[in-house]
Amino acid sequence: MITVHLYYTGLNGSARAFAEEMVRSGVVSTIRAEEGNLRYAYYFPMDDPESVLLIDQWRDQAAIDAHHASPMMAQIAALREKYDLHMKVERFVSEDSGLPEQDLKFIKK
Repeated sequence: MITVHLYYTGLNGSARAFAEEMVRSGVVSTIRAEEGNLRYAYYFPMDDPESVLLIDQWRDQAAIDAHHASPMMAQIAALREKYDLHMKVERFVSEDSGLPEQDLKFIKK
């Protein structure tokens, strides 16, 4: 599993407006329905009103490659340009082993 954190930053609420338009326009629903998409969700940092965090999670690199090759990427790029957003990206590849036993004691289920 591959998880990508995308931080969108703009001015005057533009990052939040971008996320709202992504949802309202149906782009987010379409991405969530793509083969191999496990999560596509926006979060708003409490201490930074000008940024939005997208957590984008995929089954594998092939699923990401198919997503990046889709016509939807042009729509996303156009919206990022419309709202003049800057991005920072972090990528994580999960191990199948799960959490170490010593970390599980801190998790309330």
